[in-house]
Amino acid sequence: QDAFVAFHVDKVLVSKYLKPLQIGELAPDQPSTEPTKNEKLVKDFRELRATVERLGLLEPNPLFFLLLLAHILLLDTAAWLILFYFGTSLLPFVFSLLLLTISQVQASWLQHDLGHLSVFRKTKWNHLLHKFVMCHLIGASAKWWTLLHSQHHAKPNCFHKDPDIDMHPFLFTLGKKLSVELGIKKKKYMPYNHQHKYFFITLPPLLFPTYFHYHTFYIAYTKKYWVDLAWMLTFYIRFFYTYGSLLGTKTLNSLISLHRMLESSWFVWVSQMNHIPMDIDYDKNLDWMSTQLQATCNVEQSLFNDWFTGHLNFQIEHHLFPTMPRHNYWKVAPLVKSLCAKHGIEYQCKPLLTAFADIVHSLKSSGELWHDAYLHK
Repeated sequence: QDAFVAFHVDKVLVSKYLKPLQIGELAPDQPSTEPTKNEKLVKDFRELRATVERLGLLEPNPLFFLLLLAHILLLDTAAWLILFYFGTSLLPFVFSLLLLTISQVQASWLQHDLGHLSVFRKTKWNHLLHKFVMCHLIGASAKWWTLLHSQHHAKPNCFHKDPDIDMHPFLFTLGKKLSVELGIKKKKYMPYNHQHKYFFITLPPLLFPTYFHYHTFYIAYTKKYWVDLAWMLTFYIRFFYTYGSLLGTKTLNSLISLHRMLESSWFVWVSQMNHIPMDIDYDKNLDWMSTQLQATCNVEQSLFNDWFTGHLNFQIEHHLFPTMPRHNYWKVAPLVKSLCAKHGIEYQCKPLLTAFADIVHSLKSSGELWHDAYLHK
């Protein structure tokens, strides 16, 4: 299946674990594609996948990722050195806060690459460095992230299957169909007709300092990810030892709280610009390419956009080929566009600020649909 091929780098190894589950082969007269799936599109996408592999677009460039890690470590070090050399007055504090935030966000993009096994050819090296970046540099569980993010990639924007949209309906109402359904059922957990306003002061600044911060520890503890927990403790030991030697308790708490809020805001705007404005519905069991294209859109390429978003401006290519190194997205994009044009599938690509604005517009539209259905007699 296309999902299996997309997720696994070492397919021979994984197949060994699947052998006990095999119950037989399809009979010659049985269709190999389900009725809900576009058989011609499935065939063409698999040909595209073969072309991608033949062109070596799944092969990583270690130097590219080494430079990314180096600039993250330099920013992290510089954030502390500014306070060490220039003192802890307001101006050095602000500069240190900004550098620390940039370092943390860029580390989150790098851990994303490692979690998708796209940095090294050998899986174990990806896992090892993933723990260093995610657990030690960021302070969150690598396995927690993999557990949630793999579900997101398998069924993006599918209600009850994609954990990234679990905010529906408790905090926001998402998607046209789901919003109308919620309104008809007369369910109201929040004033959804104002959700495009309260979004600014809820999800972006608070996702990391509140929900993610506690959820990562909860999952790591309940699922007994002891190695991850040990790595995560090294982040807090390092942070409180290095910055605690320079800052008082109140200032130190301000630093960690503010940088988590800024990091959270940056992450949420970037991660949601590709998904919230797209179709959000129940799982329709479509083919792999249709599933991904309905739920994702791109943002225009530029050196700044690539760096600022961790190449998630190429969200379509990333979702189609999740193990592809990010430095190759731009190479496969024309091939994906051609396949979309051939099958009449919309390939959305927007300016960065338009993508941000579309988050708010989609929330406003969903809130209005809920409100109209809620008030309808």
